[in-house]
Amino acid sequence: MTDRALLTLVQWLSPAFPTGAFAYSHGLEQAIGAGTVHDAASLAAWLGDILRFGAGRQDAVLVCAAMAPGADVGALDALARALQPSAERLRETTAQGAAFSATVAGIGGPAPGAYCLPVAVGAAAAPLGLPPARVAALYLQGFAGNLCTIAVRHVPLGQTEGQAVLASLIPAILSVAEAAAATAPDEIGSAALAADLDAIAHETRPVRLFAT
Repeated sequence: MTDRALLTLVQWLSPAFPTGAFAYSHGLEQAIGAGTVHDAASLAAWLGDILRFGAGRQDAVLVCAAMAPGADVGALDALARALQPSAERLRETTAQGAAFSATVAGIGGPAPGAYCLPVAVGAAAAPLGLPPARVAALYLQGFAGNLCTIAVRHVPLGQTEGQAVLASLIPAILSVAEAAAATAPDEIGSAALAADLDAIAHETRPVRLFAT
């Protein structure tokens, strides 16, 4: 049953799962345009900060909290919405969350509701019986992997360089996920101001390939 649950989760968090993640750059398009992200090293630094200090850590805590028995997912969703620093980032998490929930329900899984993405993933994953830290780690890997793919195309980076960046982030992903499982939602904070400012600036970018 654990193997089946793990494969189910991997399917849900696969890039092929239709949440529309390919349309969202989380402000990375702005960072590339400004020259902040211009090679593999700068991408790794930008992504690493988001994972450890920004939306990555926030989402990991929300995923784990939504998996807790008796979790108030409505309150967690309200918190997830309040944590978004811009209108685009709010659309990013709500649109993906709604698409995730609809697709999971459409293939016979639970119907967690049209919550923000980390809350929807946590609520859907709760019945699988997997450790919250494992679910959070796979969630973060999917998040970082999508952004690495965007950087491969638009920095541009080579495919191998992009995968090397993602591999280099594995220790941070595991550390953040493990800590998130022991962190209460009211302990959530953020210190990734540069990435948040990228997201805000993207809203007035004259030419945009991505929705965020």
